[in-house]
Amino acid sequence: MTTGPLNDPASGPTTVSATGLTLRYGGTRALDAVSLELTRGVTGLLGPNGAGKTSLLRVLATAVPPDSGAFTVLGHDPSTTKGRLAARRTLGYLPQTPGFHPDFTAFAFVDYVAILKELTDRAARHREVRRVLEAVDLEDVRGKRIKRLSGGMRQRVALAAALVGDPEFLVLDEPTVGLDPEQRMRFRELVAEAGEGRTVLLSTHQTEDVAMLCHRVVVLTHGRVRFDGTPAELTARAAGRVWVSAQRDPGALAGWRTGTGTFRNIGEPPTGADLLEPTLEDGYLLALDGESTEVTA
Repeated sequence: MTTGPLNDPASGPTTVSATGLTLRYGGTRALDAVSLELTRGVTGLLGPNGAGKTSLLRVLATAVPPDSGAFTVLGHDPSTTKGRLAARRTLGYLPQTPGFHPDFTAFAFVDYVAILKELTDRAARHREVRRVLEAVDLEDVRGKRIKRLSGGMRQRVALAAALVGDPEFLVLDEPTVGLDPEQRMRFRELVAEAGEGRTVLLSTHQTEDVAMLCHRVVVLTHGRVRFDGTPAELTARAAGRVWVSAQRDPGALAGWRTGTGTFRNIGEPPTGADLLEPTLEDGYLLALDGESTEVTA
């Protein structure tokens, strides 16, 4: 796991605090009384499709207000106009589907975001745009139109836009979706660097992203927090509950054939089972099973 002196949940004060966040879309409750506290470093947000991850990120990024509950970002209360503006000045947001204008160059797009972030001095703003493009290793293609960039480069343009103004709170929604392994590795490096000295909330389906980047993981299902703790604590929940067999065990919660031809099973092992060392993914699958009610490790 990539860690640093600030990637420790006990290393600093709470920077983002949420209590009882509830959000509905028609008859669907996307968030159901979600409470959590964030500190500096990278926190991973795991959950299946429809779990409420994007809804939670949109609320914390002040893109939509919650129906009930309260939260603060770096001490600012977004329920007031003054607090919302102050909170937005401290955060950077990379949505799951960034709204690129394909005919913009990388520089022009990030410059446009910088204008929206109230960087009004042209010379200073352009220095900032060049800085963030260099930070994500795009200085050589800053004049290229976005429609001519690869998927990985487009994601880096979106990250550069989120980094404008050196925000203290960075919200990243599925930033590695669609990237090949090499691109994911590079993006992980960028996120790890961003997490030094900042609060980063990273929503992902990739348990390996969490294992490599995060000091903490929150599992969300059906709009509720099912687990909140360290990756090691989530992995430990699967200890003694993963085993190998020649055939898929019908009593297993989940089981699949591995590259060796044997089956990896998760659940309650039979007597005498050949137990395996658990992984973060194993602990995550057990958390999703719903056999554990809301847990704070």
